[in-house]
Amino acid sequence: MPSRYSLAALAALPAVALLAVGCSNTTGLPAPSWTNVVDTVSLWALRGTDISLPSAFTLNGNQQVRTDQTTAFDFAFDFDSIGEPALFPLGTLNLGQQSGLLKTTTAFDAITLAPTGTYVFDKPLALDSGMVVLVRSRPTTCSFGATVSLYAKLRVLGVYSTARRLDMEILVDQNCGYRGLQPGLPTQ
Repeated sequence: MPSRYSLAALAALPAVALLAVGCSNTTGLPAPSWTNVVDTVSLWALRGTDISLPSAFTLNGNQQVRTDQTTAFDFAFDFDSIGEPALFPLGTLNLGQQSGLLKTTTAFDAITLAPTGTYVFDKPLALDSGMVVLVRSRPTTCSFGATVSLYAKLRVLGVYSTARRLDMEILVDQNCGYRGLQPGLPTQ
């Protein structure tokens, strides 16, 4: 004959199960561990600047990189063939068409979720001050085994032709499988 304590534990199981379902992650992904924040960064042109200055950016790690030290980046800054400032995804640098850029007219703060399609992989994107760009990274292998892209949004704060420098603010969702582009922990 079961004891009163085992009967009480059995009676509590449905409530515990409902609580667990109510608190579960509906994305099917591991809980996000990186908090999305807006950073302000500068990049210097690939050509005509000191090699020690970063000209590229990687979403995986959310950092500026020097192109003389790595090709593991998602876009670079330079001036195009007619002297206009531009972002260059990997395909324009003969590094494979793995990362993409997407110009948008949506305000930076209004973008809450990255789209998954329509990115440009093989053409430079000319820049203007105030312009907003969505970025899809090269494929990244997650700790749980999936290979996905990371997503970001950036806004051009200024381009300085004499210094050959781009200042921008950028928010990168470094959580594998997530596309949330607002500050805080992403939910989707």
